[in-house]
Amino acid sequence: MARNEGRRQAIADAGLTVLAREGSRGLTHRSVDVAAGVPTGTTSNYFRSRDALVAGLVERIGERLSPTPEELARRSAGEPGRALFADYVRDIVRRLTDDREVTLALFELRLESSRRPEVAAVLGAWQRAGLEEDVAFNTRAGLPGGRREIALFHYAIDGLLLDRLTTPIDPESPTDDIIDDLVEGLLR
Repeated sequence: MARNEGRRQAIADAGLTVLAREGSRGLTHRSVDVAAGVPTGTTSNYFRSRDALVAGLVERIGERLSPTPEELARRSAGEPGRALFADYVRDIVRRLTDDREVTLALFELRLESSRRPEVAAVLGAWQRAGLEEDVAFNTRAGLPGGRREIALFHYAIDGLLLDRLTTPIDPESPTDDIIDDLVEGLLR
């Protein structure tokens, strides 16, 4: 495997672009080469198989969507409670909507995971690890709710994002208001 980490990230970013714009059927080594503007065969040097490419894309999604250590430290220092929890959820939704292409690529991979067990294995492990990290953060920060509530927020955020990034059922309702209502309803 090639070792240039910057080029590997650029190729993975191009793969996310292809996935978001063309769907999983459009994701080929050649289409990624074209999107990345690299010579034919370059993607294959970094990701030998389609499964390796998908695994690399999942890894890159995590890198691009993760909060910065500074953001986590700021939230950890805040006064625990519903307001801080809502702020945390708003930040998650902001990161996911600001990087729309990455979030759409993630949804494409989730759909593909329903048809391909190899994708389900990689993506499922990544999602479960993310849930456990969120639960641990929530506990360390003293925020309300436990594992069940965090899982419910994952379900709610996924639905909210799918709605906001595709065809909103109520485009006039501000996203922050929806998040506040979700927090109030789930953290009774």
